[in-house]
Amino acid sequence: MSKHVNIKRGLDIKLDGVAEKVTSESSANVFALKPTDFSGVSPKLVLKEGSKVEAGSAIFFDKNKPAVQFCSPVSGEIKEIIRGEKRKILEVVISSDGASSFKKFSPKSGSRQEVIDSLCEGGMWPFIKQRPFDVMANPTDMPRDIFVTAFNSEPLTADFDYTLYGQDIDFQKGLDVLTMLTEGSVNLGIHSERTASSMFKSAKNVTINTFSGAHPAGNVGIQINNVSPVNKGETVWTLDALGVTTIGKYFNSGKYDVSRLVAVAGGKVTKPKYVKSIAGAQVESMTKGNADNDNARVISGGVLTGKKVGNEGFLGFYDATVSVIQEGNQTEFFGWLLPSTKKFSMSRTFLSYLSPGKSYNLDTNLHGEERSYVMTNQYEQVFPMDIYPVQLIKSCLAYDLEKMEALGIYEVAPEDFALCEFVCTSKTEVQDIIRMTLDRAIIDLT
Repeated sequence: MSKHVNIKRGLDIKLDGVAEKVTSESSANVFALKPTDFSGVSPKLVLKEGSKVEAGSAIFFDKNKPAVQFCSPVSGEIKEIIRGEKRKILEVVISSDGASSFKKFSPKSGSRQEVIDSLCEGGMWPFIKQRPFDVMANPTDMPRDIFVTAFNSEPLTADFDYTLYGQDIDFQKGLDVLTMLTEGSVNLGIHSERTASSMFKSAKNVTINTFSGAHPAGNVGIQINNVSPVNKGETVWTLDALGVTTIGKYFNSGKYDVSRLVAVAGGKVTKPKYVKSIAGAQVESMTKGNADNDNARVISGGVLTGKKVGNEGFLGFYDATVSVIQEGNQTEFFGWLLPSTKKFSMSRTFLSYLSPGKSYNLDTNLHGEERSYVMTNQYEQVFPMDIYPVQLIKSCLAYDLEKMEALGIYEVAPEDFALCEFVCTSKTEVQDIIRMTLDRAIIDLT
């Protein structure tokens, strides 16, 4: 049964540099497939440096789930395999030949197992994540439900209404595929005001839930918590609209096509807009000539949850946004004591609160150093789950499994705490704490 949920606790941060709804071409010559994009995956290489690949050729698989393949986004040659400590694979760099040669697949959808096998073989399975633990789903599990979010509420992120325009058939095919993976329901989350596309509003064979309110209304974890929370022993699978459309495209065409429109946005971008690109593309191909790189931070993803990659880095597997904002490495006279109308604050510290519609050109300055927790009730104002966030984080720091379970560790992901981290007086890196805890807990709690 469909629900409408009004998110009353949250925060919309209006930033300069929102991408205009215009599109340009980009041409990248270098791409990368990064195992670090996939939490909980232990990669095992299939190919070596110098190997020729097509778009869809398997590069590595997961040692814990050998059926799951991770594929090359383009055709060309494996240029370099970059390793870190203990020979950990960080990036598989691929030099494109520009030929756009695709490996041909024949996905089948006659039974649930055939669908799973086709998704694993064709490199589509990594799009499906799970709660608890916010890791790639296990193909051998049966999820209670599947949740899909059709809108982004994080600042500067891509608008699915625009980026997926005209892909109605692929999106619906993706939903139809998902219905074969669960005995429960497939839930589609849309925004009651921001979602305008009929491909979302008129989707078939799914339960459409509407949401209103500020960020993090678009987070799939928030949607799950407000519609049907995850209890101990239950598993729920999650995707976003981009992943669903890519899966549908794969079943309709038999191609591993991870092309997408990417929002290039932020206060350091000259003309914020959308760029046609491919997952894993070098970021410089999208920002070159259109961004001020002087003292800038280049992020793959949103400003709250993305990863700092620089122009030489690569677009993440799940990302459809490149954010370029000012680095916050400058000193400031009197700091927060200096009155200003150009500073943003959740409280009424600055006069800018008199202009609620104003957008800001914020930098990455933390305006303080990390310190012990101050009980300010800030987290609770922006965290719209029925969970005590500070108590949960403290139990994570102590790694108290019993308290973590009681306080809701099964329901959360790092992105759900991004606003808590943003407003935190103590400057605590909450998302890192949650991610490290989940990575450890998946071993101890399963």
